[in-house]
Parts: sequence; structure tokens; C-alpha cells
Amino acid sequence: MSEKSKYIPLKELDIYILSRQLSAFAWGIYQRLDFQSRKIWGDQMISSMDSIGANIAEGYARFHFLERIRFYYISRASLSESVDHWIDLGFERKIVSNEEYKEIKIISKSLQIKLNHQIKIAYNAKDKNSSK
Repeated sequence: MSEKSKYIPLKELDIYILSRQLSAFAWGIYQRLDFQSRKIWGDQMISSMDSIGANIAEGYARFHFLERIRFYYISRASLSESVDHWIDLGFERKIVSNEEYKEIKIISKSLQIKLNHQIKIAYNAKDKNSSK
């Protein structure tokens, strides 16, 4: 199998697909907020949630392993900010429904595991290239 045939387009990458699912959930929540709730909670929630996929995309497009890993770490931090802080806060304030909360937690757990795996793959590829 050639190196070129191993390339997975961004839109088919599991971590990117999951990040977009989270963004879609977040957007649904954001759209129903009134102006005050958007200003106080929603703008920061949607910004951090959308940052997850944006950093995956940017990292995936980077050639150098350490740059790629750096963006995956930023994405993982944005995931934590989004779900562990903003979504939890929204749930406590009854902005996020119980069903939305559960689904977001399921998706985010899967994404966190897959992001950790993607980081490990990038480190292994870096180490493999370093030993040549």
C-alpha cells in the first residue's frame, strides 16, 4: 500500500466527524437562546465548541509532527473547556436539556479517546521518522 493511499480526507476523519457533531448540538442549543443568554454564556460556549474542529483541521493540515500534535492538544483543551465547563454550566442552569447533556457527554468521551489516540499516532510517526 503506498503512502498516498493511506491519506484520509479531513471530512472522513473520525475525530473531525465527532467534533462537527458536537458543534451541531451546540449550534442547536445556541439558536434557541435569547440575546442575554447568548451574550453571557452562548457566545463563549459556541466559540469553544467550534474551536475543537477548527484545531483538528489545522493540525491535520500541518506537515511537521510537533505542529500537528500541538493543534491536537489545543483541540483536546477546547473539548474540555466546551463540555466540562460550558455544557456542564448550561446543564446546571437548565439551558441544556438532560437528553442533550447525555448525548454530548457520549460524543465527547468518544472524541477524547480518539484524540488521545491521534496524538499517540503522531508521536509514533515522529519517532519513526527520527530513527531513520
